[in-house]
Amino acid sequence: MARYYDIDAANARLSELRPVLEQLRADRDRVAEAQSELVRFRGTNGNSEHAGELRTRERSMRDIVRRMERAVTQIEAWDVTLRDIGAGLVDFPALVTGRPVWLCWRLGEGDIEWWHEHSTGIAGRRPLAELG
Repeated sequence: MARYYDIDAANARLSELRPVLEQLRADRDRVAEAQSELVRFRGTNGNSEHAGELRTRERSMRDIVRRMERAVTQIEAWDVTLRDIGAGLVDFPALVTGRPVWLCWRLGEGDIEWWHEHSTGIAGRRPLAELG
């Protein structure tokens, strides 16, 4: 972990992070849909006349996966930990009186209002007012 966030810095990062997480989630859904379509396409159109269409579909899916990889790399470069793409759940490393904790946030929430210990995960999420 290269850096720790205070609450102001973590909230400031949300403006950049939010659209990245939204795109990542949409891309994850597109890949799942594309995989399903590829399975159906291969099953019904396995002959050589459809090979070009198959290559186009596979290339499109690879492009989406590469975009997802870039998004994850960007999130990691910000020293934010991605926990769940579907929920848009992330943790920001923070220090409270020398003790490492996570500032916890997910898509759909406003500013960061939650935290948890390293050992508890989201199940141990508690309001920031209890931090101390």
